[in-house]
Amino acid sequence: MTSIGSAMPPRLFLSSGDLVADRRFEFARDLQLKGDLAAAAELLEQAIELAPNFVSAWFTLGEIREKLGQREAAIAAFRSARADDPEDRHGASLHLMRLGAEQVSAMPEAYVQVLFDQYAPRFESALVGDLGYRGPALLLKAVLWVRAVARKPALFKRAIDLGCGTGLAAAAFARNVDRFLGIDLSPRMIEKARSTGLYAELEVGDMLKGLRSKPDASAELILAADAMVYVADLMPVLAEAKRVLVSGGVLAFTTETHDGEGVIIGEGLRYAHSADYVRASVEAAGLNLSQLEDRSARNEENVPAPGLVAVATKT
Repeated sequence: MTSIGSAMPPRLFLSSGDLVADRRFEFARDLQLKGDLAAAAELLEQAIELAPNFVSAWFTLGEIREKLGQREAAIAAFRSARADDPEDRHGASLHLMRLGAEQVSAMPEAYVQVLFDQYAPRFESALVGDLGYRGPALLLKAVLWVRAVARKPALFKRAIDLGCGTGLAAAAFARNVDRFLGIDLSPRMIEKARSTGLYAELEVGDMLKGLRSKPDASAELILAADAMVYVADLMPVLAEAKRVLVSGGVLAFTTETHDGEGVIIGEGLRYAHSADYVRASVEAAGLNLSQLEDRSARNEENVPAPGLVAVATKT
């Protein structure tokens, strides 16, 4: 099953225009799908010899070399793919992080945009139907519980939906929010969200930059459903969320997690944050952690992916 976070973008930079290289790439992809990895790698090397800046060929070669257990060759191929495409639309740097060749760092913005523009037409069927996505429902349950404990109504005048996607979180909170603002890096996702009629405003952009453009104390609720898995360092987002929230405002988000320390890049090319890391980040941002529970927001290979649901409040 292909998970969201590991898709193959369209071919990039067949700069020589060599149709022979293109055909060899296509044949290599067919062999890759059939499991003949050694033959696929040989064809990709031939394509690269004909078109040295063929980014997609370099990237696919990296994937195959990794599966063949050829770590150093895989690293070299991924580095070549990124060198020929500084925007890193294939996400070669994520593979380098996962292979331990580079430190965990921010995800390439162009990669995220290409990924979700590609997925937009089938996003909900892939995420909800195939992966059993339940992030918005988990957030709603957590927010209702936190507000009940605080003896406050779970009703919010203004909410910001970070990484809004097609609008699944807004749909879950529709009865609880008067006015929704959605922010997403993918223009095609924003088009889908607009069609729901759930948002008063929608913005195409990075969620941190989107928050930074908002006035102080301008939202009662901020949601990030399955969005923090594309953020390595939570602190800047959490700090901006605190500034934008009114006193008593609520931030609720999901993330994937792991049993170790800090932040890692997982097999699905998404970040996983340890529970201790989330606690420390929320505290450092000056927010109060009202709830942090082990809850899986989605499945991977039909098994619940380890996850956390966090709710923080601003005093």
